[in-house]
Amino acid sequence: MSIERLNRHQRPIAKCIIVRGTLILDTPTCLGSGDADSPTDLALLRDSISDHALLTGSSIAGALRNYLREYEHGYVTGEQECDRATSLFGGTRRNDDGEQSPLIVNDAISSKIPTVELRDGVEIEGKTGTAKKGQKYDLELLSAGTEFPLYFELLVEQKRDKTKQLNYEDRLVKSLALALRGLELGEISIGMKKRRGFGRCTVKAWQVWEFDLTQDEKRLEWLLFEHWCTELSPEYETYSSIATAFGVSLDEEEDKRDRFFLEATFKLASPLLIRSGQDSTGCAPDVVHLRSHRDGELKPVLSGTSLAGVLRHRAERIVNTLDKPEKMAQKIVNDVFGFVEKNSKQAKASRLVVHESVIENTAELVQNRIAIDRFTGGTYHGALFSEQPIFGSDETRLTLELELRQPRKAEIGLLLLLLKDLWTSDLPVGGESSIGRGRLQGIKAKMRRQIPGKATQTWTIFQDGEHLQISDANGLEAFVIDFSGELIE
Repeated sequence: MSIERLNRHQRPIAKCIIVRGTLILDTPTCLGSGDADSPTDLALLRDSISDHALLTGSSIAGALRNYLREYEHGYVTGEQECDRATSLFGGTRRNDDGEQSPLIVNDAISSKIPTVELRDGVEIEGKTGTAKKGQKYDLELLSAGTEFPLYFELLVEQKRDKTKQLNYEDRLVKSLALALRGLELGEISIGMKKRRGFGRCTVKAWQVWEFDLTQDEKRLEWLLFEHWCTELSPEYETYSSIATAFGVSLDEEEDKRDRFFLEATFKLASPLLIRSGQDSTGCAPDVVHLRSHRDGELKPVLSGTSLAGVLRHRAERIVNTLDKPEKMAQKIVNDVFGFVEKNSKQAKASRLVVHESVIENTAELVQNRIAIDRFTGGTYHGALFSEQPIFGSDETRLTLELELRQPRKAEIGLLLLLLKDLWTSDLPVGGESSIGRGRLQGIKAKMRRQIPGKATQTWTIFQDGEHLQISDANGLEAFVIDFSGELIE
């Protein structure tokens, strides 16, 4: 009986690089488990043994790979052979001859049993402004401040040619440093609804070990290394910069992402109420404003989902006001905010990223209200209810952060019109806008346009009493002209 010899592609390993880090959630994060029997529509994924939150290695690797591809090629661009993403994370599923990933990414289990937030959501009918029937949902979120220990292991293959070895190793290490720097700078989000403010995170500390497996002493160190431990070692040097930890420079790496940033600071011109579906105190009014954990305490927030819904509804009104067929106008809004067609099963992700905002220096008052019978003018029996909105002062501040990816000039013009409506208190946010709640007053705004290969453009707006100070007003006006010209043509 003959034994057929297997033809295998051997991969001799010359060096092993181990990276540890501590990831911290900056905003609530939804890591869904897909459990259909959960009491909530979207339940958190947990470790089956310890009940800690679980962040799978596949989720981490997918987020890093997507970031590296966008950084190297820009948005809405596929991977190419021998680029940084495929070299570090292996070939795509469509490529049967693709190489195996040299990077091993471990699952991350939260350091502690996490604090969980419950959020309610509902789809709003654009024409009526009311909730769609049967479209309410709830989800579990990991609270901000949850920590995950990260663990990566990079296997550097040995090449026959020494020059090729140095070039290959340098490219691989820089690719990993570039991807991990995205986590360090908070440019990579994880989990669901990343473009509506959830899943923002940063890495506060790194540790790096390098083992030259061609040397007997280093091979023994690698064998005795505590591979099962993912926490930072108190006896080893810690770095705040991954580039410094690797000893490489990333300044020459060009960012190919085309983005427009808008950061605007407001104060409250009226009370604000975004309904919270859960009572955190056990003894509260019927309706309280939404709060989220920040720095160990509950703080009022303006959620990204609420703000995105308000902006989308006003954008639809703006484009429908101009002389343009409804289908064409809806296409412009869908291109920016995304869409889901349930009948045709078509969908497109939003190119507008709306972040969640913390509202600082607010006051809380409880207001009692009662429902009125419109026919008799009297009160409904048993219809007394209480609400607890938040009230602002001169020190109250709310900063909105928007990011539009792959923007066209006309789309930037649409965002500027939305900013104008928010700035002048014409566009309320939150609930009960019909009784005067949710109006903002602009203080300052900063806009930045990042175009690959060109100098970054910046604009500022500042409210100085009754006067509005605008840098390069003609440049901003040109965006609005492009928007109106595209619709009216």
